[in-house]
This record gives sequence, structure tokens and C-alpha cells, in this order.
Amino acid sequence: MESQAVFSMEQQQPQEFILEAFADPASVRDVVRAILHTIFFHRFFPGVTPHSREVLDITLPYVEDAELDTMIEKRAAELDRELSVERTHAHSGGNGGGRGNISVQFFEKKRRKTWYMRAAYGGGDEEICWEAWTVKVTVAEPRTESERAKVRKAMEQTLLTSVMKIVTCVNQHKDHIPPITTSEANPFPYQINVNQKDSGWATRMGIY
Repeated sequence: MESQAVFSMEQQQPQEFILEAFADPASVRDVVRAILHTIFFHRFFPGVTPHSREVLDITLPYVEDAELDTMIEKRAAELDRELSVERTHAHSGGNGGGRGNISVQFFEKKRRKTWYMRAAYGGGDEEICWEAWTVKVTVAEPRTESERAKVRKAMEQTLLTSVMKIVTCVNQHKDHIPPITTSEANPFPYQINVNQKDSGWATRMGIY
């Protein structure tokens, strides 16, 4: 019975949120960085001194943490490169757009319940995903001044909508946040992935 209980607990799905982002090629990194920093501003538990940045004339929170900032920069650049390649291929078909996604996952470290689980998975701790965010990014490449103005307005609107959704989600959904049981500066490990095709939290936990 114990093995069934452990297995069902491990299969518990994380709280998931989907966000939409819209950008022109020059603004992809700025928009993605802004959204990710807003998520981490609400979910990064070390003491955060409030900082802000202007993105598309919108003042947004920014987490000043070198390791996190480096990771966000790397993943935003990775997504930008992939979208750029996609646009290059699409140009031959007359469409300069592209789509991709970037995801953030937060994990809780838990002690494995039984000796055979520890033996099977190697080690006493496991990381269980308790929250996941997916940012679906659409890129549009405007051709004219008129299109540029429309794209700019759409970028601002979708960025503002995403930021407001983040604030709403973190305020409405709190019960799933695990208790902090460690004295580590950041109690919840995180992952940032670009264009992840599988449900990474399940794969990581060895369910599939």
C-alpha cells in the first residue's frame, strides 16, 4: 500500500499557468526577460530588494540576483535564436513570423519515503514540481510604419495583460506553495526551458 501512496503522491500535477507574449524581432528578449523577472519577483523567496525596469514604457519589477539574471539572459537569447532561425526559414514562404515557448518550473525538495525508492532513484531527495509557467511567444515582423505602430501597440497590450495575469494568479493561488523546510537562501530549485516538447516535470521525476 505504501508504494501506491508514494507513487500517487509523486504523480500529483503542479499548478500550471499559461501566458501569451507578442513581440517584434528586436523586442523578443526584452519582453521575455520582463515576463520572467515578473514571475520570479513573486516566486523567488530569498530577500528581494525591489527594483524596476522600463520595458515598452511599462515599469516592471526586476529581481537583482546574478545567477538568476544570467539564466534568464541565456534562455531569452536561446529562444530568440530559435525564433530567428524559424523566421529565416519562413521568409521563403512570405511569412516573417514565428512561435515558441519558454517555461519556468519550481521544485520542492522532498526526502524519499522508502529505502527502495531511494535505491531506485539514487539518493535520498527528490524534486517535485509544484508550479509551472509557460510563456507562449509569437513574433511578428512588421513591414511598414503602419504595421510597426500596430505591432508596438499589440506588444504593450499583451505584455501588460501577462503581467496582470501573473499578479492575479500569484494572489489567487497560494495553497499549493510548499512549506519552507530548509535554511537555504532559495528553498525552491527552478528550471527555465525553451521550447520544451515533453512534460518536463513528469520526465524529471521518472514517471514516464
